[in-house]
Amino acid sequence: MDPYGTTHLVPLGLFVVGLAVAVVLGRRHAEADGPTRFSRAWALLVPAVTIPFQVIDLVANFDIDVTLPLHLCDLAWIAATWALWTHRPFPVALTYFWGLTLTIQGVLTPSLNEDLPHPRYFAFWALHLLIVWAAVYLVVGLRRAPRWQDYRAAVVTTLAWAVATYTFNVLADTNYGYLVRKPRSSILDLLGPWPWYVVEEIAIVVTAWALLTVAAQWWAARAAGPSGTHGVEAAVDVDDLAGGGREQV
Repeated sequence: MDPYGTTHLVPLGLFVVGLAVAVVLGRRHAEADGPTRFSRAWALLVPAVTIPFQVIDLVANFDIDVTLPLHLCDLAWIAATWALWTHRPFPVALTYFWGLTLTIQGVLTPSLNEDLPHPRYFAFWALHLLIVWAAVYLVVGLRRAPRWQDYRAAVVTTLAWAVATYTFNVLADTNYGYLVRKPRSSILDLLGPWPWYVVEEIAIVVTAWALLTVAAQWWAARAAGPSGTHGVEAAVDVDDLAGGGREQV
């Protein structure tokens, strides 16, 4: 697929429209007591769309370099499904952080060799769009802000994935997670050579997630106001914004 060609621009346009819809629907559902039918239907939609394409790809187009579900997006759709079904803080945080900093890179600068009508093309876009939309729906729409303990858990989980995936890459001579070499024409081109770009990316991601935590908590507190939480997952005060202090669920 050619970056910013027609088969990239069309999903990008759909992506932008979907972001707006996710925010509007999230705002409408913010007062609900727990996950709505819509949220749980979405939770079922994610694997219903993702798994068949992955199975087809594994059976019909198996290539150890690209078809194994070892990219972070392959975990992100599981987190998104869990988050949409339960609205629990940890999977919501994973979906938020992974979706808005890592999965979104695949939307803006996709590393995809296949084009229409290859199954991998459809799997790629279904996976990436549904994850980012879920993150926006849950945190921007429903205002379910991650807590600092969720931030720390997300960092540890992601580092564990990176270590396990890098080990597999070394043993199998693959490049899942782009931990061995950069993909072509990606935002990673702005960073240094291997292994420094991996270290730099970790530092950038950890910092970005901290800023996203502050932003989400501010947004949730602003929405709650003096009259209550209005469905916000975490009650946030000044100490929370500083990175510590009282955390309520």
